[in-house]
Amino acid sequence: MRETIHVQVTTDELDINKAIAFVASPAHGAIDTFIGAVRNEHAGKDVTGLTYDAHKELAEKSFTEICTEAQKRWPETHYYVDHFQGELKVSEVSIIIAVSSPHREESFDACRFVIEEIKKSSPVWKKEHYVDSVSTWLPGHSLRSA
Repeated sequence: MRETIHVQVTTDELDINKAIAFVASPAHGAIDTFIGAVRNEHAGKDVTGLTYDAHKELAEKSFTEICTEAQKRWPETHYYVDHFQGELKVSEVSIIIAVSSPHREESFDACRFVIEEIKKSSPVWKKEHYVDSVSTWLPGHSLRSA
C-alpha cells in the first residue's frame, strides 16, 4: 500500500518538487502547497534571519498526528510536511506543506488546517536575528508528548 503521509524535520534544503511528487496521484486533481519563508521584518524590527530549533522526534510525531487528523476530516488526501531546523536567511524556506485530493476544496482546507495546527501545537521554536545584532527567541510551545 502506498504511503500517504510524509513528515520530516531536517537540516537539508527543502524541495517543493519532492513534496509535489510525494502527494501526486492519478486520482487527485488538486495539489495545494504552502511554503513558509523568512521575512525581513517582524513587529517593526528589521530581521536578517532566523534559527529554527525543534524536538525532532516529538515534532515529527506531532506533524504525523496533525496529518492523520486532517486525513480523517478530508478522506482520500495525501500529505507532505518538511520543516527546516537550523539557520536561515531572509527569503529562505522554513517549511513546505503539500496536500493533494480529488478536488481543490479539500486540498485548500486541509493544507490550511495543517499549517495552523503546526503553528499552534508542534514543538518548534524560532529565534529571530535583527539588524542591530540582537537575537530573540519568540514565544513557542511547551514540549508535550501527548
